[in-house]
Amino acid sequence: MAGVTWRQLGAVLLFAAGCRHDPRGSSGQQYADLVARDVPLIEKAVGVPFKHPPKLEIRTREQVRAFVLGQLDDSATQRDLAGKEAAYKVLGLIPDTMNVRRLFVDLLSEQILGYYDPKTKVLYVMNGAPDDIVGITIMHELVHALQDQYFNLDSLQRASGDDDRQLAAQAVIEGEAVYEQMRAMVGNNGSLAARLNCGWDRVRDAIRDSKSSPIFSAAPMAIQEELLFPYINGGDFVCRFKEHELGKLPFNDMPQSSEQVMHDRAYFASPRDAPVRVKLPKIAGSIYENTLGEFDTRLFLFQHSQDKELASRSAIGWGGDRYAVVNTKSGTAIAWVTAWDSALDAAEFVDALGQAVQKRYRAPTATSGPGGVRTYVGGGRTVVLTPRELSGRNVVLVVDVPAGVSPQLLDLGHVILGG
Repeated sequence: MAGVTWRQLGAVLLFAAGCRHDPRGSSGQQYADLVARDVPLIEKAVGVPFKHPPKLEIRTREQVRAFVLGQLDDSATQRDLAGKEAAYKVLGLIPDTMNVRRLFVDLLSEQILGYYDPKTKVLYVMNGAPDDIVGITIMHELVHALQDQYFNLDSLQRASGDDDRQLAAQAVIEGEAVYEQMRAMVGNNGSLAARLNCGWDRVRDAIRDSKSSPIFSAAPMAIQEELLFPYINGGDFVCRFKEHELGKLPFNDMPQSSEQVMHDRAYFASPRDAPVRVKLPKIAGSIYENTLGEFDTRLFLFQHSQDKELASRSAIGWGGDRYAVVNTKSGTAIAWVTAWDSALDAAEFVDALGQAVQKRYRAPTATSGPGGVRTYVGGGRTVVLTPRELSGRNVVLVVDVPAGVSPQLLDLGHVILGG
């Protein structure tokens, strides 16, 4: 799995990690028996057969850790981690002192009991995994093995430089595995969506608060929520997909954004609310570019406002975005262009972001400029919010720079919006 990104690292998390207990000795034959038992259950739940039997191999805890390190040591992964770490520190989503690589090594080593690797086409199970949960692990990963025989998982997750689209793809991959795993466990009679009421908040809370996963529980809120999104929001999406599209699999028509995963109106309506592709001009000192998406925009607003309703309401109407991390003479800056469905959506975002900036930097009331530009100064930073209409769309440019650095990082007139 060379060249994985921050998003893909989360895909090896165990959905039911909160159930862990002290391990008891288990043999490879026991794991093979579980696979043989679960294969027909998974085939019945998904509705398609395995083209060939899944291959199973046993790994020690040390080999699992080596697998994690191997992913993190890939040069493309290192570049993505470094860029994402810099962005999240500027955005205030993780502490300035955090070493993200070390966190992921510890976090994934704590969580992984089994994983399916689409590169080797092998389902790996950790030797000595707790008996009461290894069956859940195997069942979940068997769904991935079946998915990969019909839809190449590597290609489904390829969205280099577009984190939001990649998050949406992982939500389908992990969400379908969670859904089918649970359906196989409870039986195929009736609608699983009806039984679950497509409600996943209690599952999210149980995993987040689990005392048996102390590293995950202590991770920053944004990282926790990003790692949970494919399982929880993805499971909810697949629940709704199965209700709307009876007898179909979601892989032939993948959602393109976290917005489409979260909202029926964005995915199931006709026409769909497709994200606008935002292309930034060349920025001097730029070291990394990516997208946030509606979900991470919501996380950002909540991180600094601590108002869940405000964050959710103000992120709705997101239509696309792009940000660049920029090195300056005085430190790291960020330029972030967001597109919105309406002028009202853009205005709500500007108001919510203004509140978040004031709380984060203890900044006084904004200085107003022509065209609704707002400038906040505080905490050794200057933040400028610039609403504009561009190519018939309402956009907002957010620039956050160290004090003394010019906020004129880019000209909105050179930003390109596409389909």
